Amino acid sequence: MTVYEGLARSINCNTPIVTIGTFDGMHVGHQKIIKQLIQIAKDLNGESVLLTFYPHPRSVINTESPIQLLQNQTEKIKKLEEIGLDKLVVIPFTDDFSKLSAIDFVQTILIDKLKCHSLVLGYDHHFGNNREGNLEFLLANAKKFNLNIIEIPAKEIDAIKISSTKIRSSLLQGDVETANLFLGYPYEITGEVVAGEQLGRTIGFPTANIALNDPNKLIPKHGVYAVKTNIHGKDVMGMLNIGVNPTVQNTSSIKLEVHLFDFSADLYHESITLQLINYIRPEHKFDSIDALTKQLKKDEIFVRDYFSMQ
Repeated sequence: MTVYEGLARSINCNTPIVTIGTFDGMHVGHQKIIKQLIQIAKDLNGESVLLTFYPHPRSVINTESPIQLLQNQTEKIKKLEEIGLDKLVVIPFTDDFSKLSAIDFVQTILIDKLKCHSLVLGYDHHFGNNREGNLEFLLANAKKFNLNIIEIPAKEIDAIKISSTKIRSSLLQGDVETANLFLGYPYEITGEVVAGEQLGRTIGFPTANIALNDPNKLIPKHGVYAVKTNIHGKDVMGMLNIGVNPTVQNTSSIKLEVHLFDFSADLYHESITLQLINYIRPEHKFDSIDALTKQLKKDEIFVRDYFSMQ
């Protein structure tokens, strides 16, 4: 898959079959649409192209209530490549870009830049200033633009909406298994390993502190999770704590700390991706460090047993 950051360089594409969207989460509904796009492109002897935007348009247009993202860019690109998309075009979304009219968007972006042959789109998709562009607009102007319009069935678009809402709601409730079912893969958290307080080492539970690389990434319900990761080609299991460490700290800052089983290599400044497999328990303030340590030992036994039965 070729990734184009912006439209400064020429998009080298044979008969581009394009769809547009943010596709946050790349859940089972999104995957179905992208697979349809890929099949249509094959049938037309063309190449599949996803035109997307970064940052998420809602984070630019509605700064007071930015969307909580299910994926950062790295995670999204990885999933799109796994599915088999040919080209990904990422347009920087700015306030100025949001003012581009629908007709200018089609002419300058889809026609002039992408040389779009066919556009695959759902009934409820809107684009351009004041969301004036939609499927009806495209169908009415298809001959003018010499553009083939292929509509995605309404029921599939509605299913995508339900999935996205359900995933976010499930994660905020700690229902990781339901979220993963709708995603079609384990929910992932990617970030850089940074230095922490190193309190875990003193009680026998050293942790890697994860700094998210996207401030809008959705953070699931506070608590302890069974997680998997792959480090230097090796699958590693562990348990992740999301929260404010109420037993040992007095802070409102949310921390993500993972204790990896049977692993001791230095990971500082490395980027790792954690897959959340199951929610174990809520975060709790213990009466003492000793009580916390006893609970962590129970958590480790539970998580190890859980993975051994998978």
